[in-house]
Amino acid sequence: MTNKAPTKAQVAEFEMLWPILKSLLAETKELSKKKSDNPLNKLKVEMINKVLVKIKVILSDDPSVQFLELLDNETLPSTSDAVFVMSQYDAAMRQFEGKHHRYDDDEEVYVWVTSK
Repeated sequence: MTNKAPTKAQVAEFEMLWPILKSLLAETKELSKKKSDNPLNKLKVEMINKVLVKIKVILSDDPSVQFLELLDNETLPSTSDAVFVMSQYDAAMRQFEGKHHRYDDDEEVYVWVTSK
């Protein structure tokens, strides 16, 4: 695992997926407030994992990826467990952005530092 700069395609995918993850996380947190030990249904787990798999690909060269797990669609995690897992992805994405997103003083905007 290295910490190389992402490609423009990875950045585009990142920018598409992070708001989706945040939305899924917010919805799951709401479910967790009501009944934190209730399991998610299979559809929800599959939908969440679809996003998490793509995020893991983007973060595949980042050291944080070794701590990211998918939700188990056989045992169906509780809503609180799902929140815990998705929060790790959210933190990893924040770290990734922090490493590869810089302020350009000349342009006065934030820009991604990407590989050629």
